Amino acid sequence: MIYILSAVILLLMAAVAYLLSRLYKIDLDKDEDKKGKSDVNDSWAKFDELLSSLIVIHNLGVIGTGKTKKHEFFQIVLDNACDIVDATRGSIMIYDEKTKELKIAASRGLSQELIENVHIKPGEGIAGRAFEKGEIILVTNPEQNPQYKDFKGYDEQTEPFISLPLKIQEKIYGVLNIHLPKGRSGFSDYDLKFLNILCGQSAITVENIKLYESVENFYLEMVQTLARIIDAKDSYTGDHALRARNRAVKLAKALNMPDQMVKYIEYAALLHDIGKIGIDPRILLKPGRLSPEEYDEIKKHPMIGYQILSPIEFLAPVAQMVLYHQEWYNGSGYPEGLKGEEIPIGSRIVATIDAWDAMTSDRPYRKALSRDIAIEELKKGAGKQFDPKVVDAFLKLEEEEYNKKT
Repeated sequence: MIYILSAVILLLMAAVAYLLSRLYKIDLDKDEDKKGKSDVNDSWAKFDELLSSLIVIHNLGVIGTGKTKKHEFFQIVLDNACDIVDATRGSIMIYDEKTKELKIAASRGLSQELIENVHIKPGEGIAGRAFEKGEIILVTNPEQNPQYKDFKGYDEQTEPFISLPLKIQEKIYGVLNIHLPKGRSGFSDYDLKFLNILCGQSAITVENIKLYESVENFYLEMVQTLARIIDAKDSYTGDHALRARNRAVKLAKALNMPDQMVKYIEYAALLHDIGKIGIDPRILLKPGRLSPEEYDEIKKHPMIGYQILSPIEFLAPVAQMVLYHQEWYNGSGYPEGLKGEEIPIGSRIVATIDAWDAMTSDRPYRKALSRDIAIEELKKGAGKQFDPKVVDAFLKLEEEEYNKKT
């Protein structure tokens, strides 16, 4: 975060220095006075627009990481870049490490055919050269440029344009292509410098997003490892955590949860029994009825799970879901006796899925229940132990899966 803030400050200082140098050079003679005032107003208007764009991109990089999808971010960058120079056509092309090609990730004013079909190797065409060399390339007359004539979208794009690399130090992520607005004879110095500053900040944010994704993948692998440890400790549950995870994702999406919430619920389904690590295996695997003392020990596992997960900032929302997944909808659950909407939605989803898997799996004290009996038990528990809306959505999904199998 400090690195991003520092970069923004340096970029803004560069922009201010440039603007001030322009302002001091304005001729203040009477004949030039009106033109000077116009230049001043235009300068500050452009600067204000650039500053607003940088703040938007900065906030996405620092606050919105993990919430904003990459294609949405690229579209925001492109829209801000086009607005700064009043352009109606442009694109952002991002390098795909797998295919080794530049592909259009965001566009304005381009046909769908062009968006889908344009894949450029580094060094090919204008955008490919800008990416390969890491330099700004301005094409003033595409009709006379042999490299551009070979480009698939040549017939669609004949106006002058500029291609700028999304670059941070020596790392290049893609290019920003902006076509000259109609009625303009060329890009001004302001346009070039402002677009270059915008590209620099965008590249920093792309790097931030990639770093977040790497950290997120690491946590997912860690969560999956922990889930396997839980299942390995309780031989009767087998792949319980994995089954719970798959059902939780489908159910959360069916209930129209936001993407980030779906991920938290996915992790909660994987880790809801992590607290059982702290429970005596003899109690977990006891084939007979539990004594009151043994049941009290079992009831500690949500709190133990919470204590394990809550110190990890990334998993803090998941820890809450794990803590309350044994609460009942009517308030008679544990550990705190929460009721109805007081219980996090993730906990309510996990509670329903956990109960279903427990009923339809062999346990130390009984064989698996039939599907029909499990359905009836869930329906009986709706409004009492389970959230009725969650039960309804779950049973619809279960019916669909059952019909596919049969």
